[in-house]
Amino acid sequence: MKIGFIGVGHIGAPIAGQLLQAGHELIVHDLRREAAAGLLAAGAAWAMSMTEMAAVCEAVCTCLPDPKQMEAVCLGAGGLVENLKPGALYIDHTTNAPALVRRVHALLAAKGVAMVDAPVSGGMEGAQTRDLLVMAGGAPEDFARARPLLDAIAKRVMYTGGIGTGSIAKIMHNSATFTLDLVMAECWTTGVKAGIDPATIVRVFTEAALGNQMNLKVRLPATYLRGDFDARFALALAHKDLGLALDLARETGTPMRLNALAKAEMDEALARGWATRDASIFLTLQEERAGVEVRVKDR
Repeated sequence: MKIGFIGVGHIGAPIAGQLLQAGHELIVHDLRREAAAGLLAAGAAWAMSMTEMAAVCEAVCTCLPDPKQMEAVCLGAGGLVENLKPGALYIDHTTNAPALVRRVHALLAAKGVAMVDAPVSGGMEGAQTRDLLVMAGGAPEDFARARPLLDAIAKRVMYTGGIGTGSIAKIMHNSATFTLDLVMAECWTTGVKAGIDPATIVRVFTEAALGNQMNLKVRLPATYLRGDFDARFALALAHKDLGLALDLARETGTPMRLNALAKAEMDEALARGWATRDASIFLTLQEERAGVEVRVKDR
């Protein structure tokens, strides 16, 4: 295929390079031509404008730093919505706002242009080796059309549902990742101030249940995600453990704001009489506030 690619930064450039290696004809554009130097040397062509690119490409991909830049590329003067031809395919790899994705999709659909939102997880290193997960949202037929290009850039491609769901999956994953980073920093700083060697506490986290993703892969699928709260590890015991951690934090003068929030949630769950239920039952308090249940019966 003849593919246009806009945004060849740290992640966009290696993704575009994978398309080139897969044998596609590649035309690139970026605010800085020097960012595309490696791709141009490898055989890609340069487009002076998005108008020029849209006129000749069967598919156009973007990989941009943020929603504002994607909005400018798509909706600005001379942008993709204005210039893509009926029958073209647009794939957006930007970590994006779902509402903007759906807005652009609606405008393109009115012109007969297909769109898939397909953010990636794996970073620059993963993009260089194809060790990426693509989370792709869109109509099934549009995803099927985009699939060969997505397979060219990533070892793992997951269809997430309708348009915008790829972006939902990516931003929720990243939110969980960065929040977990902060929780670990709270625990590591408390542990080190209390007297354990930094390398040792980090190794414990790596080799124990957290490092092996036991909660994500085993415990939560068996309890919370099924609505099965027969105790594997009782809430009363989990509450006791968080209390011990916060006692240690107070003794060492170390703030543990997220741990304190988790304990407060468990306090409320205990007040409801759930002491002997599985510890994961306290997560249902968040469901009540959100007005939605998260249940996955078949895993």
